[in-house]
Order: sequence, then structure tokens, then C-alpha cells
Amino acid sequence: MATPFRWDFPYPSKRAPVIARNVVATSQPLASQAGIRMLQDGGNAIDAILAAAITLTVVEPCNNGIGSDAFAQIFDGERLHGYTGSGRSPSAWSPERFEQYDEMPRLGWDSVTVPGAVQTWVDLHERFGVTPFDTLFESAIEYAERGFHVGHKTAPLWQRSAETYKEFEPFQKHFCVGGRAPDAGELYVRPELADTLRDIAETRGESFYRGALARRIVDQSSAEGGCISLDDLDEHRGIWQVPLSVNYRDVRLHELPPSGQGLAALIALGILKYTDVAAKTPDSADWMHLQIEAMKIAIRAAFDHIADIDVMGQFISIDDLLDERSLRQAAAAIRTKAADLPPLELPVSNDTVYLAAADASGIMVSYIQSNYMGFGSGIVIDGTGIAMQNRGAGFVLTKNHPNQVGGRKRPFHTIIPGFVTAHDGSPLAAFGVMGGHMQHQGHVQMVSRMYDHHQNPQAASDAPRWHVTEDFDVVLEQGVDPRVASELHERGHSVSIEAEEHRFGGAQLICRLDDGYCAGSDHRKEGCSLGF
Repeated sequence: MATPFRWDFPYPSKRAPVIARNVVATSQPLASQAGIRMLQDGGNAIDAILAAAITLTVVEPCNNGIGSDAFAQIFDGERLHGYTGSGRSPSAWSPERFEQYDEMPRLGWDSVTVPGAVQTWVDLHERFGVTPFDTLFESAIEYAERGFHVGHKTAPLWQRSAETYKEFEPFQKHFCVGGRAPDAGELYVRPELADTLRDIAETRGESFYRGALARRIVDQSSAEGGCISLDDLDEHRGIWQVPLSVNYRDVRLHELPPSGQGLAALIALGILKYTDVAAKTPDSADWMHLQIEAMKIAIRAAFDHIADIDVMGQFISIDDLLDERSLRQAAAAIRTKAADLPPLELPVSNDTVYLAAADASGIMVSYIQSNYMGFGSGIVIDGTGIAMQNRGAGFVLTKNHPNQVGGRKRPFHTIIPGFVTAHDGSPLAAFGVMGGHMQHQGHVQMVSRMYDHHQNPQAASDAPRWHVTEDFDVVLEQGVDPRVASELHERGHSVSIEAEEHRFGGAQLICRLDDGYCAGSDHRKEGCSLGF
């Protein structure tokens, strides 16, 4: 059977696609190796994804950690499952607590919600894993205890963060040993984190939510003016969900329900299927214009409406946002000139890890894990190496907004794992484009490239990208033809070209072939795909 993709490489590439029956794709080579090791030792794709994710908390701390949240879509060989691993805000939070702020804080305890990553590891393994839980931690513990060499893309982010978090003493003690952040290639050890990982492994996460680690988190929160309580940690639960989806041409894109922004990718593709975007030449101004205009509508809808699903339904239904008549009308409203929309209020960030895995039995996993902004809140639990995320910054202060800050709410989330199936439900791709506000836009671009134009996953990843900012400006990645930028400007877009690759995220993609998989890994990150 012929593969569904073309095998030419029209863009400068620093990676080759990996084709094998078992594959792992992550943003860090040591994490990819940890995942492959699990598969070679008899584990399945779930074991592989968890070993890789846990390893990433050690070797790529500028984007994720034990104090992160995590989300996943899992095809178990028969059907697709969704898992939301975001934590709620402390029960003591209220709008009145935040009246002292002009915007949601991004640092300190008032940006910290209950981390969900550890429970995600426990729940995914309990339902689908086949190897002993503690074996998932072996690579991570080894790198934390004996050291790992800091990657060439991780080091600059780490060094910039040293200044951002200069007032946070436990952060400086753990991440700036000797008074500085490490250089690329430098060996860095995190022995406190090794002990923490052992504790989590031995207690299957109980210590983090109900035991010794939980008490350390709460004691430090109380001492430093935070609100997280033992009850907040004890009551945390992840959510198994049926993913939302829309048909697009010959495939179906699946995203997790809110409070994640995956709904925006569904809205954009739901609009684009009523246009002739598939007939446009890839990378042309016509092609980009249609996608950008659809994305603007989707972003506006996301920032106006997406919130904790328990609250969002009081304001608007998801069915209304995905109503076919509305999507068709939105598509018909797209003109050759750019539409004007007002600026938005929600914060955005570019700091996340996305990874994917698939095995010979047919299990495919799309997984994402994130602190939100860099190392997160700046809060490190002293003596543990646990860096706490700042997902609370995803709330807004706007009165009566569905995403207004409050107690026991999940904030708007940027992190979204993507999954593509055929219309009959058979799996086609586990993929994601890490990078905050880039993620839903990246999903749209990857789906169009792979399934409108049959670009193989590595070529789709290599292609230069467009990015609609939170203010609806358009930023084009260096490599886009300057004539395309000029034409978009003539159509009314506020256009700039940027060489900084961090804005455009990082993709990891695994696509099913007739007897195996093809994996692509983004050159904008330091990772790789591996397989056997």
C-alpha cells in the first residue's frame, strides 16, 4: 500500500523522518531515549510516553517539571480517550483577593494552581501501563542524580530565567548552583529532585498529594503568603473525557474539551473546510490569508469564551461554537482583505513540552506537559527541586468573564495534545505544536500541510510558520517569501518577519502508515524522533 505522504523535502531541514514500528518523538534526545528504552524493555507506548515525560522534568526544566500540568489523548488500539490533568485554583482564592492587582500575577504563590502532572502519570499508567510504575522513573532519577548535559537550546532559556527569578531564593539554590545558570554542554546535577522522584515513584504519587511532599508544599505556601491547602492537594483529580472533534476534508481532528484552547483549532478548521484553502498553493499569500482569517475568528472566540468547562457552560455551549451553520457563515464572511478585530486580554506563553509515542500493538499517545511560563511561578519547594507552575496566570480579572479568577476553578490553558483519525475512527496521527499561543495555530497548519497537501510529518514541521499574535498582528517566520509578506500587508494585515524561532513553537508528530509509523521532530527544539 502506498504511503499517504510525499517524500520530497521542499524546506531546509535539519532532521530526517523516522519510520519504524515503534517510535517516540520528544523535544529532548535524552527523553526520547528514555521512551525508546521502555519500549525495548517490553513496555507499551503509554510506558514510553510517561518515562519520557518524567525524564523531561529533569533535563528540560525551563519548560516543565513535577509541578506542571499535563494533558493527553490516547488511542488504545480500539478507541480514543482524552485526559485533562490540570489542577484547580486554591479554594481560598476569590476575586476580592486579586483586587490588589491590575492583571493576573505571573510570579509567586498567587499564580500557582494545584499541579496535575504527577496524578496524570499515575492515572495513565494505572489504566494503560504494563511495566511497574517505578521503572518509569529510572532514567529521570539517573540524570538527576548523576547529572545531564544541558542542551544548546535549553541553556539560553535557563540563563534568562536566572534574572527573572533572582528574588526567589529556593529557585536560585536549586537552578543556579554556584550563583549562575549552566552553559550549554555543562553537566548539571539535581540530587534533591532525584530524592523527590524516588518518593513519588515509591508512593505512586501519594506523597505529592497527601503525604510528605504535600506537607512541604503547604508549609512553604503558608510561610510565604500562599493559599494552597492540604485539602486542595488531596482533592485534586484528573478528568477522563471524550475528545471534541470536527471533520476536515477526509480526516477528523480531535481536541480536548475546555479549559484548553484546542476548541479554537476545531473552530478554525471548521471554518476552513468551507473555503477553497486546500486548492491554494502551500506557503502562498492566498493560502496563509484564509488560514489567518479563520484563526482570528477562532482566537477571538477562545479568548471570549473558553474557561473551566463547569463554568463555561453557564455562558455558552460548545455546540454553539461548533455549529455548522455558524462556521459556514464565518467562512463566507472571509474577504480578500484582513478583518479588523479588537485586542485581547488573556496572557500567552511559549514554554511547554510536547511528546508523542506509538507502538507495534497500535497504541498511539499524544501528550503535553507544561509549567506555562518558563520555569513557572518562581516558587521552588525548598529541598525538593519541585518548581511550581504558574497556570493561575491564565485567569482574567474581568468581572463576570467565564474565566474570571476564583476558587476551585481550572484556568484557561494553552496546552493541547492533538489527534487525527479517519472518519471511521481509525488513528492517523498523534501530534502537537508546543508553544503557548502558537499551539492551536500550529495544529491548523500541520493538519492542512499533511492532509491537504500530503507533506510528510518532517516536511510539515520544517516549513516556515505564520503566527497571529494576541493583538491580531501577523508574524511570519524567517523563510517565508518576502513577496508573500508584502502581499499580506497589502491585504490589510499588520505583518512582520521574525528570526526568533521560539515564537513559532516546536512540533512533534507521529503518523500511522500501513505497517508502522513515520515520526517528525522539530528543528526549532533540540529533540529528536527515535524508533525501532
